[in-house]
Amino acid sequence: MRPAVRDQERARRQLGLIARVLRAARDAGIPLWLRGGWAMDFFLGEVTRDHGDVDWFAWARDAPALAALLARLGHTPVPGPPAGLQLDFVKDGLDSSFTLIDRDSAGRVTVAGGLWAGTPWPDGLLGAEPGRIGALRAPIVAPRVQIEIKRMMPVWDPSRPRRAKDAEDIARLEAALRARTAG
Repeated sequence: MRPAVRDQERARRQLGLIARVLRAARDAGIPLWLRGGWAMDFFLGEVTRDHGDVDWFAWARDAPALAALLARLGHTPVPGPPAGLQLDFVKDGLDSSFTLIDRDSAGRVTVAGGLWAGTPWPDGLLGAEPGRIGALRAPIVAPRVQIEIKRMMPVWDPSRPRRAKDAEDIARLEAALRARTAG
């Protein structure tokens, strides 16, 4: 059973923010990928639950250009994790987090900064087809990798226990993958 989207207006505003950021980043040549709950929803093709924020992946080399672009779009930087690890912004009460990624000498996608700098993300992280909600297409983290990240985060970082929504997201993604395999 899918939880209700209680705040339809917030979801509509977040989708608008996603569309504007993707369009501006694409025009500036800055690749971005949705991660977290919005990546799941774009894979599933519908908004399945409320989202507290919009989570993204971006290349660390693009961080200065991305920050400047977001400032031009009216986003305000929010202090938080180390700047080499993640950029956080708010616009009109909507939070966005851009986790920065890099590549190691073997070509693997890695954590760009902070305590885990250089640690590889799971293989295939950026290998998914774009997702879609309505007419809006967005690059997303591969669903199988999304499941692995949600399963492993409490192991990788014990200070971040699995949340109920993570378990629900895992079940939702696994069911969708099974249905696509069977179909």
